[in-house]
Amino acid sequence: MAKVIIDVERCGGCELCVEFCPKKNLRMSETLTPRGIHPAEVCTEDGCTGCKICALMCPSVAISLYKEVAKETK
Repeated sequence: MAKVIIDVERCGGCELCVEFCPKKNLRMSETLTPRGIHPAEVCTEDGCTGCKICALMCPSVAISLYKEVAKETK
């Protein structure tokens, strides 16, 4: 599973990440930033495959993805 991090200070509110997410894990926030923009936010990470389409589509480079690595037990 992947963890999506959105930098709300950089997000321009263009909605491209929301539109292109194949699993529909992103939405636009109802709250405004100090710049008066509704930033993108993660609505669920359950189905995120880590495809990085959201990060690739973001013109503000406001999205980072991290894959969680399972720790081995000894």
